[in-house]
Amino acid sequence: MNGFDWQAKLRQKIRTIPDFPGPGIQFKDITPLVRDPAALRLAVHQLIHPFVGAPITAVAGMEARGFIFGSLAAWELGVGFVPLRKPGKLPYDVQSVSYTLEYGEAALEAHIDAVGPGDSVLLVDDLLATGGTAQASGELVTRLGAQVFAFAFVIELGALKGRQKLAGYLVHSLLVL
Repeated sequence: MNGFDWQAKLRQKIRTIPDFPGPGIQFKDITPLVRDPAALRLAVHQLIHPFVGAPITAVAGMEARGFIFGSLAAWELGVGFVPLRKPGKLPYDVQSVSYTLEYGEAALEAHIDAVGPGDSVLLVDDLLATGGTAQASGELVTRLGAQVFAFAFVIELGALKGRQKLAGYLVHSLLVL
């Protein structure tokens, strides 16, 4: 992009909300980014750039903000989108995985036929923090019989070392804060 600092453009669209959802947490709010059509397009373009032409058969997005970037990434890559949902949100038979967040416990589910053998999946979310959600998402995709191709994040909180939980996988982050 010939001298254009796309990371600075995206960084200025991320705001920090202190003590949300609890004391000491510095929440990274991406709503200004998704509100700006040029910034959103730029983020999606940069998110998928390393994967254009790769043998990806599906993109899976982690609830909830991963749905935003994951569905747009799937559309741009010309593949289907798989929502990884919180328990009780999917109407068909599901596979489930539980995990620990930095501020509690959680679980993710996917339909049992969402992906399977022969699928190569790009997992997308807005944020990589401690890595619990991403690691669980990879486990869920693997339990369904598919292969994790890579992980892609808009923001990575480097100090929380979530990338370490994804050792052995390709991890692409647009902004490391």
